[in-house]
Amino acid sequence: MSEQLAIMKNIHRRFGKVHALRGVDFTVGRSEIVGLIGDNGAGKSTLIKILVGLYPPDEGSIFFNGKKINFSSPGNARDMGIETIYQEQALADDLSVARNVFMGNELLKSLGPIKLLDLKKMKEESRRILEDLHLNIPSMDQESRYCSGGEKQGIAIARAIYFQAKLVILDEPTTALGIKGVQRVLELVKELKSRKISSIFISHDLPRVYSIADRLVV
Repeated sequence: MSEQLAIMKNIHRRFGKVHALRGVDFTVGRSEIVGLIGDNGAGKSTLIKILVGLYPPDEGSIFFNGKKINFSSPGNARDMGIETIYQEQALADDLSVARNVFMGNELLKSLGPIKLLDLKKMKEESRRILEDLHLNIPSMDQESRYCSGGEKQGIAIARAIYFQAKLVILDEPTTALGIKGVQRVLELVKELKSRKISSIFISHDLPRVYSIADRLVV
């Protein structure tokens, strides 16, 4: 089990009379890029939502980092090192780049008995990690709505790297991106692997995933 970071065994999930998942086995190795491929409605997102605690499985077992787990929420999964980046919900558009990098994990400073956001430190750290990923965003104060699609995915990936995620799940991360944006996201997924972070790349586009995945699950 030590070679595998995430193991899902015999997973079943029903929605009323619809048996969405029937005895699915799914694994992700350490530092591995797994492409999860299938048509719309095939059950890809349902499987991932079970892994991160959005849905409980009706049957089956889940292990993560050597331990049997039963996440009660995506926040619980995130605390254990699983970061999920959804196609349309990677960032909060009305927040700055720096606030998005630290969303949910804001840095604080003390002013006597009062705790305040350490905006200066968050900007400095955001710029450092984004420059390390070769993402040239001019200002950390810029609202993320003004970033390109590829930059938005990059900011979300930077957040996962900064907070030392063990597994990053990307749900259709290249949908609606131009050629340059797609290439940037694929480069960033390879960067995750180089930092020994595993990833699941969910897509219905086989050629796109084939170019970077270590293994495909259909």
